[in-house]
Amino acid sequence: MKISLTCPASLPASQFGGIMFLCVHIAKNLSEQGHDVTIYTTDLDFANNPHTFNRNLPRNQLVNKFKINRSHVLFSLYLFYVNPGMYLQMLKNSHDVIHAVGVRSFQALVAALIAKRQNIPLIVADQGGLTTHPDLQQSHFIKKFLIRMQNIMVRFIVNQATKVIVANEYEKEIFSKFCDPSKIEIVRNGIDLEDLKTSSLSNFKEKYQITGDFILFVGRFSKVKGVDILLKSINMIKDLPQMKKIQLVIMGVDFGFESEMLQMIAEMKIGNRIKVIKNPPREDVISAYNESKFLVLPSRWELSPLTPLEGFAFKKTVISTKTHGIPFTIQDKKNSLLVEPEDPQGLANAIIELLDDEQKCLEYGLAGYKLVNELCNAKSMSEKTLRIYQDVIKR
Repeated sequence: MKISLTCPASLPASQFGGIMFLCVHIAKNLSEQGHDVTIYTTDLDFANNPHTFNRNLPRNQLVNKFKINRSHVLFSLYLFYVNPGMYLQMLKNSHDVIHAVGVRSFQALVAALIAKRQNIPLIVADQGGLTTHPDLQQSHFIKKFLIRMQNIMVRFIVNQATKVIVANEYEKEIFSKFCDPSKIEIVRNGIDLEDLKTSSLSNFKEKYQITGDFILFVGRFSKVKGVDILLKSINMIKDLPQMKKIQLVIMGVDFGFESEMLQMIAEMKIGNRIKVIKNPPREDVISAYNESKFLVLPSRWELSPLTPLEGFAFKKTVISTKTHGIPFTIQDKKNSLLVEPEDPQGLANAIIELLDDEQKCLEYGLAGYKLVNELCNAKSMSEKTLRIYQDVIKR
């Protein structure tokens, strides 16, 4: 089968986050089964920001057994990357099925136009909240106007789609406002266990001069990720005996909050409790999972987060929030502790609860490990996705 995936970003821009990894995981797993898989994307290179595009990246690259076809971004509006050359790339190639990941993207628009022109089944998946992401609700006038214009494009893409893949029941409810629910299929997001298990683990603590134990935040430096809430929580408990030998490690890339984050750390005088690691290599993130006590991810919004699942791969539990798609991905008091969003005191209490209870950390971590091995892994996700491809092609 000739499978064409589209995504706003791909390797090497691993810091772009979830949809990039989901696309790569599907491509890797299905190409290993003998399918001809190509990711059509931009030349985003990241370099600690989401607006660095690199003409020197190969236009066509073989990665493992799948291909990445890149075209240059002529201009971008926020995270909307316009690379018209992708249309010509896709037009001259043949496709049995097209799968667009990230509906609010120029790449998904190109996928829909090609599918319509060539009468090819189109699968769409978003992973971006579609209508619920805070950036869509709290933008200034110009951005709100652009989002309204973008909504016309979103409806065209969804209408053109043969099937819509969603990560959970929360996302299904969102898409039900755009299309008939019978068009929607739930496929749980999955992580690449093989990649995590075979990665070479560095001595993370030694490399970053961390003495003692640490708890871990991995994600964008963004207010949406709740970094400010986390800092307030650490400030509340910094003098407690449980925190005497504990550091907070914050790993990620700047999405507009880094300066304010560093200013908060300085004003609260908690710099001795916190290690900030900017633009970390992927192997260091994996090593950090392995050596941490547990993860703390107090997001204001998530659809179906991958970071807690990656922590589960190393039997590490997580503290997160009872908001949006998070409770549909991880389970409170089973494999994680979930607190109310915008609640620094509740988050602080949860951190102390886990520091006080090693057995609970172990039990929740093992439950999470079972979840990713049985359900939320890239192999299972790719197999279910493949069945959807096969079904729409038969029609």
